[in-house]
Amino acid sequence: MSADSTRQFGDSSAAQQRFLSLFLRSEREIFRYVAALVPNVTDAEDIVQQTAMSLWEKFDAYDPSQPFTPWACRFALNKARQWIERRQRWQALLEHGLAEELAQRREELQPEFEQRLKHLEGCIGKLPEGQRSLVEGYYYERASIEKLAQRSGRSEAATYKMLQRIRHALQICVDSHGKPEVA
Repeated sequence: MSADSTRQFGDSSAAQQRFLSLFLRSEREIFRYVAALVPNVTDAEDIVQQTAMSLWEKFDAYDPSQPFTPWACRFALNKARQWIERRQRWQALLEHGLAEELAQRREELQPEFEQRLKHLEGCIGKLPEGQRSLVEGYYYERASIEKLAQRSGRSEAATYKMLQRIRHALQICVDSHGKPEVA
């Protein structure tokens, strides 16, 4: 490791320690500030967490001669505003009957979804063991590509490509079940 990389790592570690110290001392005040803006404690906690990530990303712009809490609360205010905007847009959509329309459309399409899911299960069952294992690992176990690549002895790029090919083959298989057979 070069002297520059050691110094940079040390500086990064020191900055992280400074940030954590300042943030932890201010976290309760930031939470109270956010909780006054949003009605739900869980949402306030999420906003404080998002604020912490933004503060860390912008910590190099923080002026240590200024108090940390007001600086942090400006970030929290922006995060709360974004949350409120998203919620208002969603509520506006719901007020215009979107929820009912989505529920009705889902109900109409449910038989088709169930049929396609049944076909998909059959198509997955027809895959060779290695491909089936890859699909099950990725979609059911939620294993990372890195882990799946290690299991199979392939590179990550080759694993991505293999999953892409399998998905394409599964789509063709499922789609072919949904169309009438031509004699």
